[in-house]
Amino acid sequence: MAATPDHLKMPECMHLLAPEVIGSLRRLEWLSRLRKQGTLTGRHTSPDKGVSVEFAEHREYARGDDLRNLDWRVMAKSDRNVIKQYIEETNLRVTMALDISGSMTFRGDVSAFSKLEYGQYLAAALSYLFIKQGDAAGLVTFDDQLRVSMRAENRPSQVRRICEKLHDTAPGKETGVGTVLHEVAERIPRRGLVILISDLFDEPADLVEALHHFDYRQHELVVFHVLAEEELKFPFRNFQRFRDLEGVEEMLRIDPQAVRATYLEKLKAFINSVESVCGNLRADYVPVSTKTPVSEALVRYLGRRRK
Repeated sequence: MAATPDHLKMPECMHLLAPEVIGSLRRLEWLSRLRKQGTLTGRHTSPDKGVSVEFAEHREYARGDDLRNLDWRVMAKSDRNVIKQYIEETNLRVTMALDISGSMTFRGDVSAFSKLEYGQYLAAALSYLFIKQGDAAGLVTFDDQLRVSMRAENRPSQVRRICEKLHDTAPGKETGVGTVLHEVAERIPRRGLVILISDLFDEPADLVEALHHFDYRQHELVVFHVLAEEELKFPFRNFQRFRDLEGVEEMLRIDPQAVRATYLEKLKAFINSVESVCGNLRADYVPVSTKTPVSEALVRYLGRRRK
């Protein structure tokens, strides 16, 4: 059998978009609840009227482009026919914020994926969904600081670019969810949609303050709270060695049965507090176990959102 030519091979990063996920998303769409800034009409409501004035970049002129968008200055200097493109040539601008801190590397025995891997698949699927329906998708990754920042774009190649960044992502160490999200909120220039994918392991007060920052900036917020099944149920029986995946504390030897009740009580209180804050901010709180297939989690959530 002849080998597949290199230019026809599927990029390795595209494994993040499994066929079953693409199949599920083809019949789904994301409808924004809040008024968004943009120039296209029909899917999301915009508070603006007229054409955008926020310049993004140049691209080569193609037949059918509006001649009024030609950049005559560049053409005069370089003898190239180029078009001005604007960031607001889209229905919705989405920024996916993926937590890559050390705690996200926990896998457990129930799921085939760590929380970080699950988050990568989730972000890839969402980018495909938004680009498919003509919206713009961008990506930021963070641990205790911002690691990757990709501006939202709506070109088809953006899906591959996001998948490449996700594929090349190396896990970080300490968590700084609350601190970093303030920077993310300030970097997004206009009201849009922010999708946070994280286990949210940080100081609750810092996290709550950061979530309020998105509301202050008039962004719509969706929080995918990703946890492993073992973190949710704490099924351990015998003495266990627990290692801090963020390298802050030393390894501890613990009797799970002695701490299970307290652990589950504190976890429940933490989840309830985050869900309550999201409710007050009109943000969607989406708890997800890594045991649940990504396609199933998205179909369930988008079905509820549509209703």
